[in-house]
Amino acid sequence: MAIVDTTNNTAVQDLFNSKVKTATDNSSISAATKAATGSQSMGKDAFLQLLVTQLKNQDPLSPQDNGAFVSQLAQFSSLEGINNLNDSVNNISSNYSSSQALQASSLVGRSIITQTDKALVDTSKSMTGSVAVTAATGNVSVKITDKDGVVVRTLEMGAQSAGSSDFIWDGKNANGEVAAPGTYTFTATTKNDTGDSVALATSLPATVNSVTLSQTGGEMLLNLAGGMGSVKLSQIQTIGT
Repeated sequence: MAIVDTTNNTAVQDLFNSKVKTATDNSSISAATKAATGSQSMGKDAFLQLLVTQLKNQDPLSPQDNGAFVSQLAQFSSLEGINNLNDSVNNISSNYSSSQALQASSLVGRSIITQTDKALVDTSKSMTGSVAVTAATGNVSVKITDKDGVVVRTLEMGAQSAGSSDFIWDGKNANGEVAAPGTYTFTATTKNDTGDSVALATSLPATVNSVTLSQTGGEMLLNLAGGMGSVKLSQIQTIGT
């Protein structure tokens, strides 16, 4: 059995038109969103374009609430402020990197002191290093070995108080002969109360050969002469001539 609506069709038609308008509005906003943002994240220009499109296509019989509109304006202002802050931070970071690069480049060819256990030694003259003593001890010794692992000299520093203690190697081996110039390893040790050997950190001189700038915003590296590796700029303890 068919049911026939004999009432006025105006209300039904109005409801249909309302649904069509809503669909059209949604399509307009969707198209604006796609046009404004594409595959990129939304910026302040895209946000403003979407806000204007939303206002143009709102239902005149049920306009947007004032509170919601003010909230969206506040979001727009906040977004613009964040973008400006991000630009400022990027500029500061760029200026800092340039300043750091200039500072590091001035170190090329200069002698520095940094924490390491290897040094390229010119044995024709004396070399000064230091040992980081963590607590007062009865004796500190520094064992010097060549690139082949052969011990050429052991320096006895005696009792040391806590702090940095300097030592000097005159470039001679245990027989009093001048050792060959080259790369040497310095191993500092002491003994604790139970007689066990405890390793101590050493700081040795090196010459800066070049500078490597970080491509990811990290700290730049100073490349040391003689294949002594690289150290961070913040790891330098002393800068010489």
